[in-house]
Amino acid sequence: DVYKRQQEYGVPTVPGSKGAVVNLEDALKTSKDIGFPVLLKASAGGGGRGMMIVESSKDLSKAMSITKSEAENAFGNGDLYFERYFDKPRHIEIQVLCDNHGNAVHLGERDCSLQRRNQKVIEETTAVNIPREQINKIGNICTNACKKLGYTGAGTFEFLYQDGGFSFIEMNTRIQVEHPVSEFLTGIDIISQQILVASNEKLKFRQEDISFNGHSIECRINAEDPVTFIPSPGHISLFHPPGGPGVRIDSHIYSGYDVPPNYDSLIAKIVTHAENRELAIKKMLFALDETVIQGIKTNINLHKRLLTSDFFVNGNFTINTLNQFIKKN
Repeated sequence: DVYKRQQEYGVPTVPGSKGAVVNLEDALKTSKDIGFPVLLKASAGGGGRGMMIVESSKDLSKAMSITKSEAENAFGNGDLYFERYFDKPRHIEIQVLCDNHGNAVHLGERDCSLQRRNQKVIEETTAVNIPREQINKIGNICTNACKKLGYTGAGTFEFLYQDGGFSFIEMNTRIQVEHPVSEFLTGIDIISQQILVASNEKLKFRQEDISFNGHSIECRINAEDPVTFIPSPGHISLFHPPGGPGVRIDSHIYSGYDVPPNYDSLIAKIVTHAENRELAIKKMLFALDETVIQGIKTNINLHKRLLTSDFFVNGNFTINTLNQFIKKN
C-alpha cells in the first residue's frame, strides 16, 4: 500500500481508499468515510486519464462504470480507487535523485498547475507564492522517504497544495516531460545522473551543494487546434525553432515531418531560463513568437494568451484555472 508506506515515512497524504474498491457497496462505504465530492481514479492511470469527480452517492455507479471502461481500454487494468477531491489546489512536484549507496537529494519543486483535462500545459520553477521553507521541508521529507524505501534513480513526488499544506497523490518513478526546468534551475543533467546511478555510481553532490538559480518555464507545444483542441496531425511544411541564450527546445519534428494521428499530440517543449520570473516570461514570449510550425495547427497562441493573463503574471492560479479560462474565452 503506497499511501500507508508514505504515511509511515512522514509524507503527508490525501485521505482516500485503502487500495482498490472492488464493488459498488465497498465504494459507497469508502466514499461516505472520505466525504463527497471524491475523485475516482484508475490505479494504473497516468497522463490525466482514468479520472472523474463524483459529487454524490447517486452518481457513483455510473461514474465507476465509465471510469473502469476507460481504464481497461487505456491501461488494460480497470482497478479504481478514491481520493478526497480538493476544489482549489495547485499541483506541486518534487524532483529527486537517489543512488544505490543510500544517498538522496531533491532538485526543488515544479509548479504544474496549469492543466487542461488533467494534462499539464505549462510548468515552472520556482513556484510562486509558496514559502521557501515549506519547499525545503517537503523536499527533505521526500528524500528521507526515498532513503527508507531504498529507492534509486530519478523520481518525482507529486502533491496537491491547498490551504498552506501538501498532500501526496503519487510518485512517478521515471523521467517526466517537465524535467528540463529543473535542469535549467540547478544546472544538473538529470538524464546523465540517472544513467550514472543505474551504473552503480555514487551521486557526486550533496543537498547542500545544490543551488537554485533564477526561474525557468516550460510550454508544451501540442499539435491541436488552439480553440477546439481537436488534434491536428499532418504534414509539417516548415519548422523553425527558437534559439538564443536561456532558450531550449526538445523536439523530434522537422520540416517535412508527418505528425501521425496515433500518439499523444505533444510535438515540442520550449523552455526558457532567466534571472527572475518576469524575464523568463518575456523570454518565453519572444521564443514563441520566433517559433514557426506551418502545415498543422498548434497551441502556441494559447500559450501567449496564458503567459500574458493576469492570473499567470500574478501567480494566482490552481489546477482548475485553465479549464475556467478556456470556457470563458
